[in-house]
Amino acid sequence: MSATPLASVLFVCVHNAGRSQMAAGFLSHLAGDRIEVRSAGSIPGEQVNPAAVEAMREVGVDIAGRQPRLLTTEAVQASDYVITMGCGDACPVFPGKKYLDWALEDPAGKGVESVRPIRDEIKARVEKLISEIASRQET
Repeated sequence: MSATPLASVLFVCVHNAGRSQMAAGFLSHLAGDRIEVRSAGSIPGEQVNPAAVEAMREVGVDIAGRQPRLLTTEAVQASDYVITMGCGDACPVFPGKKYLDWALEDPAGKGVESVRPIRDEIKARVEKLISEIASRQET
C-alpha cells in the first residue's frame, strides 16, 4: 500500500505536447508515487511532440504513450502546485495553490537537437521542485 503523495503537481502549457509532457515525465520518473503528477493544455495538440518523445527517450524517460489533455478547472482545484509554461490567461487561478511560471522555449516545430537544452532545463527545474516539496513536508 502506497502512502499519500506529498503533493500534487499540474504542469500546463498551451498544447500539452512538449514542455508540460516532458516535465510530467521527469516528475513521475524522479519522484515515483511520492508526488501526484498531472499535465494539461489550454488548447491540446493532436499528439505529443515526436522530438520531445525522442529527447526524453535519450535520458531513459518514456513519454511516447501519453496523450495531450484539456486543461480543466477540476485539475487545477485538485493540485497543490500549478506550473504554467506559456499558457497565459487561459490558466484558472484558485486561492491556496502554489503557482509557478516557468519561462521555457516552446519546442514545437523544433528538431531533437533544439529540444535537448529545453529538456535539460526542465529536468533541473523538476529536481528543484522535488527538493522544495520534500523540504516543505519536513517543516
